[in-house]
Amino acid sequence: MALSIDPGILLIVVFFALIFLKVPIAISLGVSGMLLVYLQQLGTQMFAPVFFANISKFSLLAIPYFILAGVVMGKAKISDKLIHLISLLVGPVRGGLATVTVIAALFWGAVSGSGPATVAAIGTILIPGMIKAGYDRGFSAAIVSAASGLAIVIPPSIGYVVYGTITGASISKLFIGGIIPGIVVGICLIVAGYIISVIRDYRGEAWGTLSEVWRAFKEAIWAIISPLIILGGIYGGVFTPTEAAAVSIFYGLFVGFFIYKTLTLKDLYDLLVEASVSTAVVMLVVSFAGIFGWAMTTLGFVERVSQFAISLTSNQYILLFVINVILFIAGMLMDAISIYYITLPLLMPIMAYFNWDPVWFGVVMTINLAIGQITPPVAVNLYVGANIAKVSIDEISRNVIPFVAAAVIGLLIVMYVPIITTWLPSLMIH
Repeated sequence: MALSIDPGILLIVVFFALIFLKVPIAISLGVSGMLLVYLQQLGTQMFAPVFFANISKFSLLAIPYFILAGVVMGKAKISDKLIHLISLLVGPVRGGLATVTVIAALFWGAVSGSGPATVAAIGTILIPGMIKAGYDRGFSAAIVSAASGLAIVIPPSIGYVVYGTITGASISKLFIGGIIPGIVVGICLIVAGYIISVIRDYRGEAWGTLSEVWRAFKEAIWAIISPLIILGGIYGGVFTPTEAAAVSIFYGLFVGFFIYKTLTLKDLYDLLVEASVSTAVVMLVVSFAGIFGWAMTTLGFVERVSQFAISLTSNQYILLFVINVILFIAGMLMDAISIYYITLPLLMPIMAYFNWDPVWFGVVMTINLAIGQITPPVAVNLYVGANIAKVSIDEISRNVIPFVAAAVIGLLIVMYVPIITTWLPSLMIH
């Protein structure tokens, strides 16, 4: 069946038309891909093989494991002890609780790997605490939501697993490469929170005495060493990222059952159900996105778009900036996993042409998509934060603007100073 319009463009038009009609993203990807395969007679018999081939990859096993690990750690109330320790150490400095929020999000990101889950884990403690200390509701929800976006930048990250699976980049190197950039963005958020706190005279809580800090440290040590075990094991070549995810599940169960005693056998069923539902949502997107990506490639759309982009400018820095603007806009409209599968087939030839380090680009892209979690309309972190703080999306959106600006500054630093990302992976044991 002949079509007068470029089939690749029609594929994109159909996809965004379905999104506009509020069809779920996974279904939009699948329907648009299947429709174009049918219209162009590319072989409908390929649907099933492509669908299953996209999810039957060993590296993707890490996704359900990390999701379950995050659910277990959250239910075990490990974040409570960690936040208490950080609060005692930061003390009554200006914007103390804002600083506590970002540091707690950095640590919890090394456990959870999910932005919304991090908002839920630390927000239920910090947002009421900040409001009680005199912080504005909108500000409290905004900084918790913004800082929680670091969860997909600080390893372990489901985003890095998906990116590495698509591009073939080392997931272990992506994990290690994300540490310093995550801290850089975190510092930018702390500075933004401090400036606003100085203007509004927001303060922290009292410093802890030595005995209080020591007691809190002993209680929080299990939360502190969790990322050290996971990342240390990967860095030292003891286990792969997928194996690390499995280790983190058993570590969380051990701490929850035997150390903090916050888990019971009755909780196991609910934990497994919650993790299974979250995994199913992710994998549905991955499988349908595979059909969409296969259709784009088979139609020759990937090659045409990448060649067009390269022909626009020979200046790689300008093109890099343009790509990140497009990713920023995409992050406002779609979830990160869908964006990886839609854009990476188009971007990989450009990366190869300019010889961009795939680990560096993966971290830059992930930071950009993390910002998408706090930029409406599809700002998943803001919805969770607004629900906890009992504020409207409009109010939290106004308060999050300075933190979006701060995160963008962090993104630009990481983007144009690649050694921030590439230094640690270069030290890895091969």
